[in-house]
Amino acid sequence: MNIKDFRIHFNSKLSDLYPKTEIDAFFFRVVEHELGLSLMDVFTKNELEISEEKLQNLHLILSKLQQEEPIQYILGETSFYGFTFKVNSNVLIPRPETEELVEWIINSVNNSNNKVSILDIGTGSGCIAISLEKSIPSSNVYAIDISEKAIEMAKNNAILNNAFVTFIQNDILNEYKLEKSFDVIVSNPPYVRELEKKEIKNNVLNNEPHLALFVEDNNPLIFYSRIADVAKDQLNENGLLFFEINQYLGKETKEMLLEKGFKNIELKKDLFGNDRMIKATL
Repeated sequence: MNIKDFRIHFNSKLSDLYPKTEIDAFFFRVVEHELGLSLMDVFTKNELEISEEKLQNLHLILSKLQQEEPIQYILGETSFYGFTFKVNSNVLIPRPETEELVEWIINSVNNSNNKVSILDIGTGSGCIAISLEKSIPSSNVYAIDISEKAIEMAKNNAILNNAFVTFIQNDILNEYKLEKSFDVIVSNPPYVRELEKKEIKNNVLNNEPHLALFVEDNNPLIFYSRIADVAKDQLNENGLLFFEINQYLGKETKEMLLEKGFKNIELKKDLFGNDRMIKATL
């Protein structure tokens, strides 16, 4: 089977599950990963015959896509802020909105000539912590996660990207204190309420770790409130707290931070126009 014929087959098998633009994105990503072909190659070498071994791999990937497994988990990696990160079902798949949060942090601290100490709470794959360490030359980065498997993945990603991050396994909801203070604390904690599950696509709902996604409806800011308390105790004077937030709870998150004594609170929309991140100063 050649590239052209496989693409026709690929599209026909996925057309009932995904929009065409998404299928095309899957196809280009898969052939690049498995066959080493660029986008241009797909069009200029579409008569190229695929070996039986490679064809078996492609059919296996296609079958997993038909089962609505995320392409990032199938291929075992994804790109975030220009870096490559290994991912599996133990960690959330990094998203473009979180890249915007990273960009905001970098722009907020990169004019400092001093060493910047950063704490990432709920690090998952380590995408925030590692991207900040790589992008802020004067940074000293720590990262916490409750999951031992997530910490293992994050450590591997730090090695992959030649980043120097101190990883700590801990449940932030328990009483815990690092024996140091920070200039920046950032977190993208669980924030999807149970009532919002109906809005979540099957490929996310059935594959990504619920521990990192969902909170109870009756206490949706549980992590934000606790992390804000940690920040009050461990941020340096004029230190910055950054959150990725639930788009429906921007007002409530801002009010909670005000009540805890934070100032200069700024709510920011993501590229889709949703309230998605917040910055506050101690």
